Amino acid sequence: YDMHGNVWEWCEDAWHDSYKGVPSDGSAWKDGADEKDARVLRGGSWRHDTSRCRAFFRSRNARARGWNYYGCRISLRDL
Repeated sequence: YDMHGNVWEWCEDAWHDSYKGVPSDGSAWKDGADEKDARVLRGGSWRHDTSRCRAFFRSRNARARGWNYYGCRISLRDL
């Protein structure tokens, strides 16, 4: 709730240039990912303009690199 523009959401998905080949079951897209691979960032942060503070806006960055405007969303999967 009310998370847009707070911090970028760091996702488990590895970065891909398009959605071609995305898993159809909603699981994380981790094909070929290792510790150095770029991960998907979503939603923008306080450091960026409002056009990036939307859920559909995505970017990428290497997992080994972090800034104070990256974060994660804790969620509980119903088992």
